[in-house]
Amino acid sequence: MQKEKIDIRNLSVKQKKKLHIYLRAVIQLLYFIFLPSAFTAGFAGIKYIFTQIGIGNEITITSFMTVLVVLCLYTIVFGRFFCGFACAFGTLGEAVRAFYVFMCKKLKKKPITIGTKVAGYLSYIKYVILTGIVILCFKGSYSVMQGKSPWDVFSMLHARNFRFERYTVGVIVLILLVVGMCFQERFFCRFFCPMGAVFSILPVLPFFSLHRDRENCIKNCTACTRKCPADIELPKKGSLEVRGDCFQCQKCIDTCPKSNIHCGIHVFKGNEVLFTLFRAALLFCLFMWIGL
Repeated sequence: MQKEKIDIRNLSVKQKKKLHIYLRAVIQLLYFIFLPSAFTAGFAGIKYIFTQIGIGNEITITSFMTVLVVLCLYTIVFGRFFCGFACAFGTLGEAVRAFYVFMCKKLKKKPITIGTKVAGYLSYIKYVILTGIVILCFKGSYSVMQGKSPWDVFSMLHARNFRFERYTVGVIVLILLVVGMCFQERFFCRFFCPMGAVFSILPVLPFFSLHRDRENCIKNCTACTRKCPADIELPKKGSLEVRGDCFQCQKCIDTCPKSNIHCGIHVFKGNEVLFTLFRAALLFCLFMWIGL
């Protein structure tokens, strides 16, 4: 008996949404378990660059620099897919927010969410943090951050290292970030991530960014913007505009009641699952190639 092939395009809207949710969760979990160091390695490349500039030394291609270059080039081509699917901190934030919302539903209480206007102002904090880190590295004073970095504490927790005697401040900051993650999706990514600040100012190519067919939208519909973790209003079809704060999570695709949202290359519309798998596999291969 010949088996029928399952065509993703023939799935119902509800089935596609579930498939996208499960796919994102699986990819995030795998990267969280097996490649949690990608964020800290890329960030170490930033610190290395400005430390070397500060002391007047030549910048060479170290392992951290290689990770940073690969992440930046990948982001320029595919957008912030790393942030949306492969960053351990981003995955933690989504899990915490999802658990908080789940508990609110169980208790029949409305989840608290930071207002869009306030979130817009808070989004500038990550640039201040990045600038401060750059200055400290340039002056050779980054050592003052020893024990105060929440991502260092997170790395220790992931490695099951619980010797936090010299990391009290870092533990407190991480706890505060986790609390903030309850009240805002992508709390750390939007407001405090220095790597996110770097990614958001990169010149991302428009080919694989998300666009919306505005002419087919329901009048006054803002479903995609309300669902977006970064409160982004998508550019229209054919626009070369790219929103640097887009995490490429693709949640807007499943939210649109008219299925108007698609990749910049229109031929990928309806094949988001395959394209997501391709990007995830390519990023994994790149990390394996550089020995992360």
